[in-house]
Amino acid sequence: MASIKLDSKTAEQPDNKPIIDSCKKLGIPFGCQDGSCGTCMIFVLEGMEHLSEFNAKEKELGIEVPHRLACQCVLKKGMIKVKGLGF
Repeated sequence: MASIKLDSKTAEQPDNKPIIDSCKKLGIPFGCQDGSCGTCMIFVLEGMEHLSEFNAKEKELGIEVPHRLACQCVLKKGMIKVKGLGF
């Protein structure tokens, strides 16, 4: 089981699943949900190595470490600690 921490809140989810639903539960705002608006950008404080590689949409937007788009990430395993940038 993988987990995402935002402040004092934690959402657990199965390994190798997109993080979008867990991030919604934690209160991270979403706009387009297809990687074109950047509303769901997160700052990964810990655990970047547990996320999938940057995809084409993130690369097109120029997203770089330690930032990711929550609508585009898969949490392979383990725990990540994030800070939302859209709120």
